[in-house]
Amino acid sequence: MESDTQYVETNREPWRAVPADLTACSVATETLSSQRVSLWALVLESRAIPCRAVQDHGGWILFVPPEFFATALQELRCFEEENCNWPPKARQPTPMVENTLATLSVLLLLATFHNLTLLNFTLFGHTSVNWMELGSAQSAKILDGQWWRTVTALTLHSGVTHLVGNIIIGGVFIVFLCRDLGSGLAWSLLLMSGIFGTLANAWYQPPYHTSVGASTLVFGAVGILAAVRVVRERDRVRKRWFLPVAGALALLAMLGTEGENTDIGAHLFGFLFGIILGLAVECLVERFGRPGPRGNALLALCSAAVPVAAWWAALV
Repeated sequence: MESDTQYVETNREPWRAVPADLTACSVATETLSSQRVSLWALVLESRAIPCRAVQDHGGWILFVPPEFFATALQELRCFEEENCNWPPKARQPTPMVENTLATLSVLLLLATFHNLTLLNFTLFGHTSVNWMELGSAQSAKILDGQWWRTVTALTLHSGVTHLVGNIIIGGVFIVFLCRDLGSGLAWSLLLMSGIFGTLANAWYQPPYHTSVGASTLVFGAVGILAAVRVVRERDRVRKRWFLPVAGALALLAMLGTEGENTDIGAHLFGFLFGIILGLAVECLVERFGRPGPRGNALLALCSAAVPVAAWWAALV
């Protein structure tokens, strides 16, 4: 068969070749790939348009009856227009920030602060400071206006086991989140998820409820990571958008509901606010980009100032 074949003989009248550019006045001098001709044939068959593929010099030409020629071109044009951006291009991986040492240093500072709370010393007129009494998340006192407890409670732990568990388990998620979003933005989100989660838990729990620990913030990190993944993969896995959230919920069920003194409400609210903050911030990051070095430094400074201000309010 010649490469400039425009018709294929049938027992009625010659069928016309479909041009590769789908223009009615064009001549089908270009052949189609086997994948393309198979796809076009499926489109035409779904519209009950007869067609026939003929191989020609390493490529393929698609033929249709002359009375269906104009309709076939229109159907194929609509198909190509609707699917011009499919499959979507793979998203370029977000470059990771090298700040692991800085993040681990913050976690080490949290452990150091825990050791300081075990010492007896006088501070701001308080003889033998009772850190738990001043900074724990007591529901009634938080709702009575002692806002600082939503922050100070995140820095306190009931014991070494509690502290080590949060640092080891939370450290994995926090280090990854800080490398992904940058230290300033990540810690701002973590702190907000912890604060909002503690406040919501205080509203939900009875007035006598008291809790401490960074686990609210840790599960906020889990929620933020799940939300970020949902936003980034929404075009590629629309039918499976729930998978990152489902995985995070499974992790919450596995790690956040065990133990006699586990505050399930704090874990759940931290996770939920992490989801909300993660969705909002990742949409903004996609539109405006991650904060630059100065913006990140400013956010990091504000994140460090919040617990300092909270403890100042608690002590004075």
